[in-house]
Amino acid sequence: MFARGLWATVLSLGMVGYGAAADLDIKKERAPETREVKETPFFLFADTQVSFRYQFPAAEPGVQVSKPDGSVATRGIPKYITNISHADAWAYGTNFFSLDILRSANQDPAGTTNAPGGFAQYDYGATEAYGLYRGTLSLNALTNTKAFTIPGIVKDVSLAFGFDANSKNTAFGPKKRDVVGGLTFSVDVPAGFLNISTHAYKEWNRNGFNLQPNRDVSFDTVPEFEIVYNFPLSFFPNVPLSIAGFNNIVLPKGRGVSDPSAFATNPKTGLEFLSRTNLVLDVGKLVWNQPNRLDAFIGFQYWLNKFGNQETPTFKGTEEKSFLAGFAVHIF
Repeated sequence: MFARGLWATVLSLGMVGYGAAADLDIKKERAPETREVKETPFFLFADTQVSFRYQFPAAEPGVQVSKPDGSVATRGIPKYITNISHADAWAYGTNFFSLDILRSANQDPAGTTNAPGGFAQYDYGATEAYGLYRGTLSLNALTNTKAFTIPGIVKDVSLAFGFDANSKNTAFGPKKRDVVGGLTFSVDVPAGFLNISTHAYKEWNRNGFNLQPNRDVSFDTVPEFEIVYNFPLSFFPNVPLSIAGFNNIVLPKGRGVSDPSAFATNPKTGLEFLSRTNLVLDVGKLVWNQPNRLDAFIGFQYWLNKFGNQETPTFKGTEEKSFLAGFAVHIF
């Protein structure tokens, strides 16, 4: 699974293209000898921000309610999410780090499987920490060429790598760790940016409902695809609006366990699809003529087979359709 909620910050940044470093080097070489060349700063672009968003109704696999007819349905969960993120571009690539602190309302209770009797559920909501890192190395910059540019189609191709890690204080007690590696294609668009990544994806996690020694699970290595974009909107010239979002696909990654006795609590995973679209208003530019200082946004998120879980008549909470709203403060 992907860093869920976590590309939200990079979506409003409008990061420097991956080929920026190579472009600068070529311009240096062609500059007249009599012209003084200024030293290029280490970071071509850097942005650190803190944001807060409210999301409703979120969903969690297995969090459900019983209906009068005996069937079960997904239980909506309000979530309050604080995010700290940093993005930068340097001579040879980019870095992006994000940390979400997600606080659920009591519809998604905290709990433990280590209590006396084996299980305890509390009357307050769970808290989750989810961190993510993504980095790239530009092949154009590494080779000091334009060999990986196709004008009008691709600006650059980059080596891509990263990891996710999370922890949540529920009875399931997830401790996700994953690594990704592959290629990112920076699409040549007239304005904004569009990046498409294809990765190999490997995940390790924890299932607190499993008996030992099956609590630690290791999923199959599978393909994973990420699309991240940000486009300015020019419908209202005096209103600094943009549309930003991401799509993420993780192919079925197996059960995570090989012991048949644990199959009941580790069914086969399905194709996971996560999509979020935000409408972002640059409040700082609109009100104080100071862009990239304060943003406000609203959005919609759709998540199919959340964390790879597939819905059954008795197991709900795997499909999420939720709205979100929030603001982001750019620190520096």
